[in-house]
Order: sequence, then C-alpha cells, then structure tokens
Amino acid sequence: MALHDIVRSEVLPGRATTLTFIAKAREAAARGLDVISFGVGQPDAPTFPHIVEAGIRALEEGFTGYTETQGIPELRKAIADYLNERYGAGVSADEVIVTTGAKTALFVAMAAVLRPGDEVLIPEPSYPSYASTARILGARPVFVPLRWTGRGFELDVSAVEERLTERTKMIVLNNPHNPTGTVFNAQAVEELVELASRRGIAVLADEIYDNFVYEGRFRSVLESARWRDVVLYVNGHSKTFSMTGWRLGWLVADRRLIPLLRFIAENVYSCAPSISQRAGVAALRGPWEPVREMVEEFRQRRDIMVEELSKIPGVETYKPQGAFYVFPRLARLVEQLGMTVEELVEHMIYSRGVVMIPGSVFPDKAGALHVRLSYALRPERIREGMRRFREEVENLLEEKAKR
Repeated sequence: MALHDIVRSEVLPGRATTLTFIAKAREAAARGLDVISFGVGQPDAPTFPHIVEAGIRALEEGFTGYTETQGIPELRKAIADYLNERYGAGVSADEVIVTTGAKTALFVAMAAVLRPGDEVLIPEPSYPSYASTARILGARPVFVPLRWTGRGFELDVSAVEERLTERTKMIVLNNPHNPTGTVFNAQAVEELVELASRRGIAVLADEIYDNFVYEGRFRSVLESARWRDVVLYVNGHSKTFSMTGWRLGWLVADRRLIPLLRFIAENVYSCAPSISQRAGVAALRGPWEPVREMVEEFRQRRDIMVEELSKIPGVETYKPQGAFYVFPRLARLVEQLGMTVEELVEHMIYSRGVVMIPGSVFPDKAGALHVRLSYALRPERIREGMRRFREEVENLLEEKAKR
C-alpha cells in the first residue's frame, strides 16, 4: 500500500476555494487582460511605518531567536491592555497566547476542545477554515444558515439552539462576519453566550475584523460577564494593522485553559516570529491614527461599491456594517441569464478581467446565490471594476433577449 492510499484525503474540500479563482485571474492576466480583483482578503495599505521601524529595530538588536511559546510578556500585556481599554474585558496577560496568525489560533482552540465525532455549529455562509479545521480534527461541522432579510443577514440564535445535540461541543461566532460583512446585534451575541453557558458548549469567537465597523458601536463577546465560562477568543494584527505577512494572531481564554492551549501551541509552531512580536507591541501601543484613517477610507470605499452595485440589473445589494466585503445576491440575475453564479464569475474573469468570489466557496449553502467582493482596493479601481461588471451584465441580458 502506497502513502497516497493511507493519507486522509477525505478532509479535502469538495468545492472550489478562493485560490481557485485567484489562479483563474492570473491566467486572465497572462492573456493580456487588465485584471481587477475583488477577491483579496487583506488591506491594500502597506504596514504602517512605525510598526515597520519596530521590526527593523528588533533585527538590528539581534532579537531573532525563539521566544516563549505563549508570547513575549510585553506583547501579551499590550493585547490585554487593548482588550480591557476597549471592551472592559478584565483580561490578564497570562490569559493571552500569541500565535502565528489568527488561523493558528483557530486551530489551537479547536484542537483543545474537539474529539473525533464531536459537532461544531457554524453559522453560514462561513469562512472556510472553520469547517476544514473541524474535519482535520475528526469533528463534524453542522451548518446553521444566517437569516437573509433582503437587507442583509441576521444571526438566528433560535436556529442555532434547534441544531444542538449531545455531540455539540463548539459554536463558531465570527463577528464582524466574513463573507457577509454583517455585524451581529448585541442582544444576539449575548443570547448565544448565554445559550452556550447553559448547555456547556464552547464558543469560538473570531473578531479579527473588530476595528472595521462603520456604523454604531461594536459589541465584543468579551463584554459578556460570562465570557470566561465558554469563550475561546481569536483576534490578531493582520487586518487592523495591515500586517498579514507578519503572521501575528492571538488567543484569549480563562487562565485555567492556558496550560493545555500552550502545550498544543508549543507542539504546532513553537512560538510566533520574534521580530513580528516586537512590531506587534508597537502596533498596539500606537499611534492609532493610521488605523482610523484606513477604516474611514474603507467606509468610503464600501459606500462606492454599494452605490455602483445598486445600478446593476438583477443584483440585490445591501450596505454591510463591518469587515471589508460586500456579499450581494444574484439570484434574479443568474435566473435571467440561465447561468450559475460560478459560470458568471468565470465569464467575468475571462471577458472583463473582473474577479469575484462565488458564494459557494463559503460553506455551506446559504451563500450559493451570492458573490463576495472585497473593497480593499483604490476607489477608482472599484468604480472601473463595477463599470465593467455592469456593462457585461447589460450585454449578456441584451443577448439573452435576442435569442
């Protein structure tokens, strides 16, 4: 028996991924098309200068070796201070573990809770890594559709409760939400924490987009008085400080869980990059003005994209409150065209060089008639990409009417 006969290939996704469409975009660019990609899930700004300078100083000072698995003390204190100042969370530095990006934090948290056969409830459409990580660990993802209202999505806590079984060990709460851009209301967040506490179920709370909120006040799960009872909290530097390549995330939990989480972390990645950790301290200590300016720029970009999408026949859009994605519904459009969403996305790549991500990439089925568009690119490119999208839709509809 060969190695390929015994590896766990059943965990591979049976669907296209974001990278599938990024690869198609590269192919279109190789054909000479000017490609405008709305598929990118990272800010387009370079890392802010004071953060880069802190990383350079770390290099110059020879701070290039291993650190504590849990993270250097000054970074863990800076993380705790940030969470306490913003959310009144009462987090101590010894309740923080620094990870190699938020994805690693997700893995460590899930590995600490899940055993083969356990179930994880995931509101959907969802970021694909939640279900993938559960499957890698031998657990089963159970999807709970968000409620589509015609004006966006809502978290339905009663629907979550209906899906609970004796095998449910974890509920995922991604807020602000990728891919929909939804910011869940404070009452729903509190109800979910109370439900989990009552039933003895962990809440994996991913708040990586917590600074990308454009209206109203964001309520963190850490503002719940009972967060230590059930919450494994994930966040990181990637989005807020435009530090995706620095690979710096963090996991927060009740101190009684830290020895197990630290043990898993030590055996997965030893420690986060030392240079990145020093830079991460500078990021959190400020100045924060570059973050505020970037978020305001993204709010303006969101408004441009929503305005332009509203001009396209058959596209149902809404104004998302957070993250940096719009997730319009194309049900009427694809029905009129006699195409699937995936076929339309592929057509737009090769005909106009416009890259969108079909909602089917974000498991399970609730987003199948949507596309995700990131507005992490310059306003003029957003307008140009939306112009191409609109013109091509109008052309396709006209051709269809002639048949």
